[in-house]
Amino acid sequence: MKVVLSPNPYRDKGLKAAQSAEKILRAAGVETAVCLPFSVEGGGIELPKHIQFKETAEELKNADILVCFGGDGTILHAAKDANQFGVPILGVNLGSVGFMAELELGELSMLSRLASGKYSVEHRMMLDVQVRREGRVIYSDLALNDAALTKGAVARVVELEVMRDKTLISRMSADGVVVSTPTGSTAYSMSAGGPIVEPTAENIIVTPICPHALAARAFVLDRDRTVSIRVGRMPRKTAFLSVDGGRAFKLNGGDVVETRRSKSRTSLVRITGRSFYEILNHKLGGA
Repeated sequence: MKVVLSPNPYRDKGLKAAQSAEKILRAAGVETAVCLPFSVEGGGIELPKHIQFKETAEELKNADILVCFGGDGTILHAAKDANQFGVPILGVNLGSVGFMAELELGELSMLSRLASGKYSVEHRMMLDVQVRREGRVIYSDLALNDAALTKGAVARVVELEVMRDKTLISRMSADGVVVSTPTGSTAYSMSAGGPIVEPTAENIIVTPICPHALAARAFVLDRDRTVSIRVGRMPRKTAFLSVDGGRAFKLNGGDVVETRRSKSRTSLVRITGRSFYEILNHKLGGA
């Protein structure tokens, strides 16, 4: 078995967690390689000189598992790296919530279970996201959590038209709308009042953000629908699209944001045996 370790030098000072994980895995007979995430490579960050970093793309070609260290944002970035090579991810939480992470820092010893195959792999649906302007695709990305269309800082509300395939779902004035996967249902969508959906389900969730309407509600759609959001005219206003909390893309009036189920899936490694509801209650302060 080969495990690639992807440390986050912003969260893991001196890469202490990554080095501890490497010792545990090697003691269990697992081949390891330490690679910086694509987003960090060449970033001019001071790193331990005794660690021999290898090239991420080369090591992922024949890896069995990618272990990444950080919060949910780190896992969202790692998903883009791992999906290129079909490698499942195991997240170690070094952030605050870390809802998608499998292990906390104090549970690193459980990594030894990987050597004996005492783990399972859970598959998560993703979304292809595109922006069309006058019929031409000008932006595309891949989402594990969500695509959030939001107003600019100055705009009071934006006018939005939400379509399911070619059928109108809703017209609304709102601060925006979140289109999420079940994995993303516990992120921005939940904060905006959307439903919590089991992460292994396959649905598309559409949640308005602060709609200026009594009847505006979240919708849970079939996985095979295409959700299109048309931005209304915006004189002296701005709107933005952010995929998985990434850099905002500026939208113009008349732009259409399209989301549909992707052929790509994220695979997460499970070794603790904790259920979704245990994690939900622990991380989000439930009963």
